[in-house]
Amino acid sequence: MGVNLKIECVVSGLPESIIAAACARSGQRVLHVDSRNYYGGNWASFSFSGLLSWIKENQEKSEISDECEDWRKLILENEEVISLNKKDKTIEHVEAFCFGDQDSAKDVEEAGALPKLPVFGASGAEGVSQDSNKECPPLDSAVARAESCEAEKAASMDTASTVEENDTEVNCENEGSPSVSSSESALDLGKAEAAPSEVSAQEPKKIMYSQIVREGRRFNIDLVSKLLYSRGLLIDLLIKSNVSRYAEFKNATRILAFREGKVEQVPCSRADVFNSRQLTMVEKRMLMKFLTFCLDYEQHPDEFQDYKNSTFAQFLRTRKLTPSLQHFILHSIAMVSETDCSTVEGLQATRKFLQCLGRYGNTPFLFPLYGQGEIPQCFCRMCAVFGGIYCLRHSVQCLVVDKESGRCKAIIDHFGQRISANYFIVEDSYLSESVCRNVCYRQISRAVLITDQSVLKTDSEQQVSILTVPPVDLGQPAVCVIELCSSTMTCMKDTYLVHLTCPSTKTAREDLEPVVQKLFHLNTEAEKETENEELDKPRVLWAVYFNMRDSSGIDRNSYSSLPSNVYVCSGPDSALGNDCAVKQAETIFQEMFPTEEFCPPPPNPEDIIYDEDELASEESGLSNSPETKPEPSPEESSSRGSTAVNEHSEE
Repeated sequence: MGVNLKIECVVSGLPESIIAAACARSGQRVLHVDSRNYYGGNWASFSFSGLLSWIKENQEKSEISDECEDWRKLILENEEVISLNKKDKTIEHVEAFCFGDQDSAKDVEEAGALPKLPVFGASGAEGVSQDSNKECPPLDSAVARAESCEAEKAASMDTASTVEENDTEVNCENEGSPSVSSSESALDLGKAEAAPSEVSAQEPKKIMYSQIVREGRRFNIDLVSKLLYSRGLLIDLLIKSNVSRYAEFKNATRILAFREGKVEQVPCSRADVFNSRQLTMVEKRMLMKFLTFCLDYEQHPDEFQDYKNSTFAQFLRTRKLTPSLQHFILHSIAMVSETDCSTVEGLQATRKFLQCLGRYGNTPFLFPLYGQGEIPQCFCRMCAVFGGIYCLRHSVQCLVVDKESGRCKAIIDHFGQRISANYFIVEDSYLSESVCRNVCYRQISRAVLITDQSVLKTDSEQQVSILTVPPVDLGQPAVCVIELCSSTMTCMKDTYLVHLTCPSTKTAREDLEPVVQKLFHLNTEAEKETENEELDKPRVLWAVYFNMRDSSGIDRNSYSSLPSNVYVCSGPDSALGNDCAVKQAETIFQEMFPTEEFCPPPPNPEDIIYDEDELASEESGLSNSPETKPEPSPEESSSRGSTAVNEHSEE
């Protein structure tokens, strides 16, 4: 059996999803297949039980056998094959630990989960942690139902997403008001919760591990931790293509710094600088003068020409800035390396930060509600709207290459079905070792923590914070810390979700655990008797460490014997933004269709011209429909207190 298409995409990561949406929008026939049972690949988000299943899967690393062993009979004499990997090898050194109060979670069921089927009864304790004495208790119910929970979560998120039909806009969450969705109320257990005034600031509410399991569907835990620059390429693409209507966003509310063992807030906007009590009046003038220079530094080349070959840190020392200002600019505003960043690169990074201020809030960053994994799904929705077809749990055996032309003709899937197409988009992780033998990969160290308090307590508990922890030794990478509150819809009430990311030098745990110990309190047996300063730190309730492959920036020529119509997309990189994925998607699209516009805005319904057959079928469909959906009420369309910010909004 054969199927003929225009575009074939393998894996639904962010670059692949953007390409698929752009191709479908330009009228191409698109088939998007993924061997996983969820969208997003390494860009995905999981509920807590879904993450436990993901951990177990990556710790076991079992090989997948061919469902169709006679697929080679489909290969003709003038064809050859390029075999694809059947097992994802991009995740390594997965270690998970439970540091919270461990009451038994064996019989705890996840709220809102589908009924458990007897055939799926399996213990999840073995896959969570085998190295720690404080490993999580067995989670039969949580781990076994991961797939059903993920499916139901996706359905609930579809209904909760805001769709703004008439305006080109990005929905931003008010800084002071948390989101409340109808799906969230449907999942409520009906258990009375203590009011904030009843919980002392010195004694945070104790969170049991069973509560995390029970409220597991309130978690949306990203495999990759990123923020969106308000004037970045991804925001511009979301607005241009009108994909922004499928998602909601919340402002990052604080930029933090870690200096001399303490966490403090960094003033970055003009108002913050002049209202800051951390800086003297002289420091405020110094900082504003330097930031003003960075905005148009290219107009004053004489001030930095002599330092082009110097590092940005060395350049800052010549600007008569105090050590604290140098620290703030280097690590919290420019967010660059102290040893590897040149003066021009540092000035560019500082200018980008400043240009993004004030568009949607007091910081340059936005975070998508329900996690970063929403973004690939938004582009998948756009692709599906314009006729794209999606198949999950659908693995690919090989690429079929014509020997004479050297072009890829088709793929063969795990059912032995031959699918022909003109262009093929493949994620790097699917390519075999023979194709990637000349490729040198980097690694990203990742950690995800569930904590009971914020790293910097304030009057408001609903804060989205970004913190850069500088390295102890020069030459080592800084660690980016993003802390998310419950109003981002990524964690349950009274908890915080903390992401740590840095380029790898060792295993993720070796790279990141020293930073975790600086910022948080680990409730281990050896630390039962702690000092008062330790008690002030947030407690880690649960943590996972893992290394992820960084395949960004690899030249196409590094892949051996790759057909000209096969394009390779990389996985997530270690940068804070998403510019790399957007640039890669646009470059590949323009190589395939140089005369087509990349992700143009969808047409207005009034501008669509229907032919007579379409009108007749539409009228018959309307006459047969039993009922019409009512218009949403103003309360429903207000989208849980979010405010719409249009394309041109400024401070």
